Amino acid sequence: MKDTAKHQGLRNQLVTVLEQKGITDKNVLEAIKKIPRHLFLNSSFEDYAYQDKAFPIGAGQTISQPYTVAFQSQLLEVKKDDKVLEIGTGSGYQTAVLYTMGAKVYSVERQNELFKTTSLLLPKLGIRPKHLSFGDGYKGLPNYGPFDSIIVTAGAPIIPKPLMAQLKIGGRLVIPLGEEHQIMTMLIRKNETQFEKHEFGEFRFVPLLENKN
Repeated sequence: MKDTAKHQGLRNQLVTVLEQKGITDKNVLEAIKKIPRHLFLNSSFEDYAYQDKAFPIGAGQTISQPYTVAFQSQLLEVKKDDKVLEIGTGSGYQTAVLYTMGAKVYSVERQNELFKTTSLLLPKLGIRPKHLSFGDGYKGLPNYGPFDSIIVTAGAPIIPKPLMAQLKIGGRLVIPLGEEHQIMTMLIRKNETQFEKHEFGEFRFVPLLENKN
């Protein structure tokens, strides 16, 4: 599992691209500069690892475009030791970014193949989330909440109510909403019953799947 000077140089170039696209959070940019994204991809895609593109990772899923990862992470405004719930562990790359930003990450993945792969990969890279779970992201992790922020890394037709319930007052929920195309949406919890909604334009994600049983 090599991370060479060439890879570091490519990451520096990627960070420059993200800055040009409007990412300003130094915490986010530093995390992306540090994390060997090529190790989260099939080795046949290694040449593309530091392009600003999404790529397949198995089980019909993708590793999100670096800009999307950076954009969602920036919206969360992560502070050190924040409890962050991630819905859709996927390759673990977003998990790694949040962890490197100083968050205590709790993550749920419903694809068993990805869950197993990522559970083995992250510790090898020195990335230790507080909790990785195989299960239904629509339900969140009520036993571990409430959370300072929640990030959903797949397109959802609705905002799952259990996730709203698991958000601290003052916390942020970032979710791509929509079926074919998604609008990046952020809810800020104002009190027990009220949420402030913000929208940030169109993105494309694989769908958030719900367990029907």
